[in-house]
Amino acid sequence: MNTATQRITLTAIGTALFVALTLCLQVPVFENYYLCLGYVVMSVWCFSFGTFSGTVAGTLGVILYCLLTSGLRGMPGWALGNIVIGLFLGTAFRAGRRIKNRFLQISLYIAAVAAGTTLGILGVKSLTECLLYAQPFLVRAGKNIYAFVADLVVLIVSLPVCLMLDPAAGKLFPGLTGNRQPSHGQKEGQLC
Repeated sequence: MNTATQRITLTAIGTALFVALTLCLQVPVFENYYLCLGYVVMSVWCFSFGTFSGTVAGTLGVILYCLLTSGLRGMPGWALGNIVIGLFLGTAFRAGRRIKNRFLQISLYIAAVAAGTTLGILGVKSLTECLLYAQPFLVRAGKNIYAFVADLVVLIVSLPVCLMLDPAAGKLFPGLTGNRQPSHGQKEGQLC
């Protein structure tokens, strides 16, 4: 299988896992809000397979989940918000690989999760719903605070999962991950 086909297949697997975790593992936290455990998949995919793969898996995962459960209700804003979150995560994860100090690396990841979730859920999702439902922005942002807190918690908790699963992803899919595996004649840690 060539690299493009493998990347498409991995993205489809990520999308399916996002939907499965979101549907099957619903942990209630607020009134009608559940922890969206599909975000663990999105962050692992952004971390190990890149910004594009993780963002597509998270966005298509939300679209499929909403179509299966509630139709279009809530989907446009959530899907657009996931694009923003995925772009923030993927960019920060790629930049973080160059940082040798573990404290600074984790700080960057947490800051990216917080900024991406704030802009994606409180900003883009609220603005989209404001336009769709003709409600004031502050009303929509207020209603999205529960989703923001729940998503933020899941994404922060997923960071250790990303760090733990990344070496295995690098071994299974060496040409498709952010890990750089030494080629023949190279020593471990030598990139070129």
